[in-house]
Amino acid sequence: MSAAKRRRSPGEGGAFSYQTKAGERWYWKAMITMADGTSKPVARRGFTTKKVALAAMREAQGASDKGSFIDPSRQPTGAYLDEWLDGLRLGASTVASYRKNVRLHVKPYIGAVPLASLTTARIDAMYRELETSGRKDHREGDGLGPRTTRYVHTILSSALAAAVESSRLARNPAVRAHPPTAKQAKSPEMRPWTANQLATFLDWSRDHSPYHFAWHMLAMTGMRRGEALELRWRDFNPEAASVMVRRSAGVIRNKGEGSAVMVGPTKGGASRTVDLDPVTVVMGKTQRRERGLVSLQLAAADALILGDAEGRHLHPEHFSRTFRETLARCRKDLPDLPVIRLHDLRHTHRSEEHTSELQS
Repeated sequence: MSAAKRRRSPGEGGAFSYQTKAGERWYWKAMITMADGTSKPVARRGFTTKKVALAAMREAQGASDKGSFIDPSRQPTGAYLDEWLDGLRLGASTVASYRKNVRLHVKPYIGAVPLASLTTARIDAMYRELETSGRKDHREGDGLGPRTTRYVHTILSSALAAAVESSRLARNPAVRAHPPTAKQAKSPEMRPWTANQLATFLDWSRDHSPYHFAWHMLAMTGMRRGEALELRWRDFNPEAASVMVRRSAGVIRNKGEGSAVMVGPTKGGASRTVDLDPVTVVMGKTQRRERGLVSLQLAAADALILGDAEGRHLHPEHFSRTFRETLARCRKDLPDLPVIRLHDLRHTHRSEEHTSELQS
């Protein structure tokens, strides 16, 4: 008998076509050994081609041979999410953020629910609980804000969409769920200072804050926090009155490992040149000279402009806290100065009149 007509052995499995409204689809069927040692016929549907169906079947049979196959209909949602997270090809900080939110705000509520049994109603119930009293972090018992709840929805919806693509689910139950709307999750309105208010703060910080140059540069350039913290002296070009923004420093946090500073691309993913006003250029030169007096290494081309005394990155979150503490001290002397976030500093309006005031 030729190989083309060879009969399959029992349990070897195969792929078969069927018709749907969307056109031809394929399913595979084979005897599979479960992780507990039992064997049973397993079938999976929804593949667009025979080749893809057979590839999926061989993957399942490979897991069966290793004793690691888990019937998707019984796999807990939490176990699936762990598997999905392990396979993501995203930035380390993004994956760490996903892991944290899955661990704190998804697994406690639906982690034990079989993936195939997960419903839209169950997901909606989780969102409502998160909004009222669902926090599991240091503020356990409080409710999550609309932005965070919607972020959780984005993560879960992406994970379940991947489950549909891999034929673990027939449909994504998160698609028809009801997280907070985009309008409800909108970022709080930014309230930057006026030009005069910024001038007032910088006049005060010049004599009261060792980070005066940092506050000045953020306000004058519009750089993001992480971009400023990753600037190096080779990026500073006083002759051209510019600075090259190439990378950004962020925070990565994994459970049991604490937090660490991680350098990655800018938010836009590309380098850009930022023009500097004359005052900022002079202050940059002064900053480099003063850093060099502490240690020549701190003024080297590859040294951080805003590094600590050892030349290491300032922790971004600590840097933001330092701004809050600096502003609090400033408001003891200038109580009419509004409270803003560090992020708002880069959005503060700089009028021509204000710029001339700083340069005078």
